[in-house]
Amino acid sequence: MTSKKRSSPSLSGKSSAAEYLSALSHKDALARNVVGVNGSRVSSPSTTPALSIASSSMYTSSSDDTEIAELVDDGLSFPSVPPTSEIVYTTRHSEFGHCSNEAYRYTPHHDPSRPVSGHVEEDPPYYILFTTYISYLLLIIIGHIRDFFGKKFYPKDYRHLMPFNGYAALNSDFDSFYTRRLKTRLDDCFSRPVTGVPGRTITLLDRVSEDELNTFKFTGTKTRALNVSSYNYLGFAQARGACADAVEESLNRYGISACGSRSQGGTLDLHVAAEALVARFVGQEDALITSMGFATNSATIPALVGKGCLVISDEYNHASIRFGVRLSGASVRMFKHNDMKDLESLLREAISQGQPRTHRPWKKILLIVEGLYSMEGTLLDLPAIVKLKQKYKFYLYVDEAHSIGALGAHGRGVADYFNIPPHSIDILMGTFTKSFGAAGGYIAGSHALVSRLRLRSHANAYAESMAPAILTQIIASLSCITGVESSAPSSALTSSHTVTASTDDSRDYRGPVPASCLPSWIELSPSLRSGEEGRVRLRRLAFNARYLSRALIKLGFITYGHADAPIVPLLLFHPGKMSQFSRLMLERKTPIVVVVVGYPATPLVTSRVRFCLSASHTKEDVDLVLDACDEIGDLIDLKHGSGERWPLEEIKRRAVELVEME
Repeated sequence: MTSKKRSSPSLSGKSSAAEYLSALSHKDALARNVVGVNGSRVSSPSTTPALSIASSSMYTSSSDDTEIAELVDDGLSFPSVPPTSEIVYTTRHSEFGHCSNEAYRYTPHHDPSRPVSGHVEEDPPYYILFTTYISYLLLIIIGHIRDFFGKKFYPKDYRHLMPFNGYAALNSDFDSFYTRRLKTRLDDCFSRPVTGVPGRTITLLDRVSEDELNTFKFTGTKTRALNVSSYNYLGFAQARGACADAVEESLNRYGISACGSRSQGGTLDLHVAAEALVARFVGQEDALITSMGFATNSATIPALVGKGCLVISDEYNHASIRFGVRLSGASVRMFKHNDMKDLESLLREAISQGQPRTHRPWKKILLIVEGLYSMEGTLLDLPAIVKLKQKYKFYLYVDEAHSIGALGAHGRGVADYFNIPPHSIDILMGTFTKSFGAAGGYIAGSHALVSRLRLRSHANAYAESMAPAILTQIIASLSCITGVESSAPSSALTSSHTVTASTDDSRDYRGPVPASCLPSWIELSPSLRSGEEGRVRLRRLAFNARYLSRALIKLGFITYGHADAPIVPLLLFHPGKMSQFSRLMLERKTPIVVVVVGYPATPLVTSRVRFCLSASHTKEDVDLVLDACDEIGDLIDLKHGSGERWPLEEIKRRAVELVEME
C-alpha cells in the first residue's frame, strides 16, 4: 500500500526533523489564532477523531498549502509527523493523539485546607461477595477432583506433579494449583504478545489456542487497539519525534552496546549529564542512575540499612521494596495502607521498645512508602508523613516509580503535587520506564548519601551501566518537561555529579535546564525547548485521569484511587469477570486493550481492571472507554457504586465541569 505526499512550500525543503517540527509548531500557533473575514475567531478541529480501522490513510487539509502525508502499515495509519490544528482529520494518529482544545486541560494541585483522601474501600452488595467466595470454593473443590482423577487416568498430563523414574516432582502440586486452575484459563488476557510502540494505540499479534489455552499458535495477523494498559504517562514512548531523533543520533555516535560496569570505567559523559539533570529535576543535591528499575530498590535498600535497623513499610509496597528489605537483614514492621494513625502508633511502639530482646535503641529507623500505588491508584499522604518525620526523627524513603513525571504542576512527583520542599525527603527513588519512555531508575538525595551509595550499592558496583541510547532518551524527555534555557547550546557537560541547591525557591526546584548541560547534538524544536510541550502533556494527562475516574463513578462503578492519579482501578470482584471484561473490550469494533489483575496481586475478592491513562489519549479516546465500560458493566453486572448517577451522554457533554469539580 502506498501513500501520496504533498507538502506546502513553507514546510518543504527542511534540512532536519527539528526544523520541520519547528515549522509545524509555528503553523499550529497561527491556526489557534485564525480570524475570520467578519472578525470572529475561526474554530479549528479540536482533537483527533475516534479510532477507526476503516478510516482513510490521508490527512485532508482545510487549506491548499498545508497537507501532510502519512505512512501506512497493515492498513493502519502511522503519521510521520505530528499534525497541526489546520488539518481536517479523516484518520487517526496512532502514537500521540492531537488535541488543540484548551478546555481539555487541567493543572493538578492540592488544596492544603483539605485532608488527603485516604484509601476508601466501597463494598459491593452481599450477593457479589457471596458468589465471589463461592466461585473460589468451587474452583478449589472441582480442581482437586480433576487432579485426583487426572493422575489416575491421564498420568502423562500430570507427570510434572508426580515423582517419576527416581526423580522428585518438577512442580509442587499445591503451589502450582492456582496457576493451573485459574491463571492458565486467563492466559489469553494476561500474556498478549505485542509489537511496536506502546503509544496511544498498540499492535497485538493475533493467536489462537486449540488445547484450552495451554499453548497458542500465531495466525500471522495483527490487531491495532486503543491502549489503556501501558505506563506511558506523558506519551514519550514514541517512534517519531525529537526524542526518537536524539536516540537515533546517539546510536550513530556511541553504538548499541552497553558500557560495562560503572566500577570498571563504564561512565560516559551522558551518565554525568543525566545524573545532574535528574538531581536538578527532583530538587536534590545529587543522583545515582541504575540500569534496572527493580534493582534500584532491591540493591539500594541493603546499602542503607542492616542488622539493628528498623524498616517501617506500607503493606502495599512493591515487591522490589520487600525483596530489598529482606536482603538487608533489617527488622521490618508493616502498617496499614496510608493509615497515618496506625503508622504513628507503630512509631511510638518501635521507639519506646527498641530492638527485640535487648531493647537497645534502633541504629536507624527508615520509613519506606510509595508516591503513587500502582494497584490502588492512591497517593501518599506526604504532608502528614512529613509532620510525623519532624516529630519522630526517622529517615524517609519515597518510591516515585509511578508519580515522577505524572504528578504535580511541573511533573516532579508527590513533593511537587503537595508543594512540599523536596529536601524534606531523605531518599527519592524513581524509574524512567514510565513517564520518560526509557528504562532503569535513579536514587536522589544528599551528596554524602549518593556518594556512599556509589561505593556500597550493588546496582552501581556490579551491574551493567545504562546504555547511551537510553541515557539520551532520559536527557531528551527530561529537557522536554523542564524546558531548555535560550542561551546558545554548548558541548560542555556538567563536570560534577553534584548540583548546588537553589536558595531562591523554597522547594529547591530550578527552572529550565541550561543549554550547556545538554550534548550539542541533541536538537529539540522550539516548543520542546521552551517547555511548553511538556506543560501541555502534564495538563492533558491530568484531564484524562480526572475525567475517566469521575465519569466511571458517575456511571455507577466502584473505583479506587485518587482523582489525579493516572491509574484508575475499576473493581470486578468476581474472578470469572476478569476474562469476560478483557475479552469483551478487545472484541469491540474499536478494540481496547486493558490490564486485569486478581489474586495474589490483589486481595482475594478485589479483582479489578486497571486503566492506565496517558497524555497521548484524547477526550474521544476516553469517551470510547466509557462507552465500552457502560455497555459491558450492564452486561456482566458491575455497577454497584453508591452516589448520584449521570447518563453517559450527559457525562460526555459536561466533561470539563466534571473534571473541575472538587
